[in-house]
Amino acid sequence: MITPAQIRAARAMLDITTDRLGQESGVPALLILKIESSNGYDATPQHYAALKSALEGLGVIFLQPGEAGGPGGDGLRLAAHAADDGMRPEELTAANDD
Repeated sequence: MITPAQIRAARAMLDITTDRLGQESGVPALLILKIESSNGYDATPQHYAALKSALEGLGVIFLQPGEAGGPGGDGLRLAAHAADDGMRPEELTAANDD
């Protein structure tokens, strides 16, 4: 299960609000704030799973202790995104002109 610190860090890395995470996950923003402050006693495993799924969908990878190749605890990193350099000049035509 992901930790409150991972949720806080993931939100910070993605630069999203609790409202946005709530929309993406279906978990109320107030409950997200409670979870992040380690006071989420009302949170169920389903809430944590929904948050994890939403954050992964937004581009975060959660790491287990030691998974990054060295000592350390739970962590996370941003997923690699495919480079979108646009179209090459030779591909530009009137047919794909916006």
